[in-house]
Amino acid sequence: MAMDTSATASTNPAATGDADHGVDAPDLRVFVFALFFIFGGITSLNDIVIPKLKDLFDLDYGRALLVQAAFFAAYAVFSIPAAAIVRKAGYMRTASIGLLLMTAGCLTFIPASSSGKFIVFLLALFVLAIGITTIQVVANPLISLLGAPRTAHSRLTFAQFFNSLGTTIFPIVGSVLILGGLAKVDAKALTGEALSAYRTAETQAVVHTYLALAVALVIVAAVVWTRRNRLPDTHDRGGSILRSLDLLKRPRFAFGAACIFVYVGAEVAIGSLIVNYLEQKSALGFDAVTAGQHVAYYWGGAMVGRFLGALVLRYVSPGKVLAAVATGSIALILVSANSVGAVSGWSLLAVGLMNSIMFPTIFTLACEGLGRRAAEGSGILSTAIVGGAVIPPLTGMLADASSLRFALALPAVCYAIILMYGIYARRPAA
Repeated sequence: MAMDTSATASTNPAATGDADHGVDAPDLRVFVFALFFIFGGITSLNDIVIPKLKDLFDLDYGRALLVQAAFFAAYAVFSIPAAAIVRKAGYMRTASIGLLLMTAGCLTFIPASSSGKFIVFLLALFVLAIGITTIQVVANPLISLLGAPRTAHSRLTFAQFFNSLGTTIFPIVGSVLILGGLAKVDAKALTGEALSAYRTAETQAVVHTYLALAVALVIVAAVVWTRRNRLPDTHDRGGSILRSLDLLKRPRFAFGAACIFVYVGAEVAIGSLIVNYLEQKSALGFDAVTAGQHVAYYWGGAMVGRFLGALVLRYVSPGKVLAAVATGSIALILVSANSVGAVSGWSLLAVGLMNSIMFPTIFTLACEGLGRRAAEGSGILSTAIVGGAVIPPLTGMLADASSLRFALALPAVCYAIILMYGIYARRPAA
């Protein structure tokens, strides 16, 4: 039966509710799951683009990880403005805007390839990330809204399963499309016009990948726009950025924001270095394409963990689960850094399984009790995702100064902070 997608919340009983009781709109959850799949998959492509650009532009680890700095800087710049857009335009309209911004970012790869300059690629990634930032500010509180508050932890973790599905599939395809040419030519052996021509030709693989994504994003944006009036007005339209920042006066929320910062930084730092880490003879000694395909195991572990975590979180305190998986991450990093061969490689990949429930659990623990200010809280927490712009380059600098193994110490410290938050937030908010 055809659905009247123009119906407002007041005339559509399937889409009624409030921030304290949730909204019963199962069909909208499907669209939100699709959003998680899309922005997760596109974000994970950075792990494939980094070794490509590192080779093409002869970069050290510190400069190569500027890819993540440019990408995640968008969260610092645009998260709170995105939350303001949500307050003015609503969740579904803002989702459409975010998808179109992502499309613009994908199209920016065309002039980046033509220029053959690393900095223009960073600009393209920044524009793309502005759109993803907008989508994430919308998606996290929205999935919490679409159901009973008591199951918000479980529901957001299940939504992150689709995020991980995207991060598992995209690197497999991307490693073949983007990294395939790395084994054919040594960029260090080229100079002048030959080097420029090689860079332009090789970056076409990146361009074609993102052009295909642009087409898909436009289609999804159009579909989401047809659902723009399906939700009731459950967010606070008033206030300002300064008013939003007063949420940081709440210790549980502020500590949670800090943990989002270090979690994203640690997860992205490890994911960004996995290809190069697995290429080491002391690890698995893979070629670039094979190592790139193994990135899928890192993100696939998170996918499996989120599916299982959605069940576990229905019965076990979220704070206790968070503390347990943070402890597991630290243990796996120590094993990887102090072993060789398959044990070293696979123990680092297994950190993805430990990462699985961290983001959604930290997010919901921090947002407990925000009610109609959920969009504001999401904006601030999404700003904290800028940790992905800070910690990976620092990890890269440590790798340049010492080794990839020693550089894993910084992500380990990040997980230790998350362990403390799990212990701190093991009981429900007052």
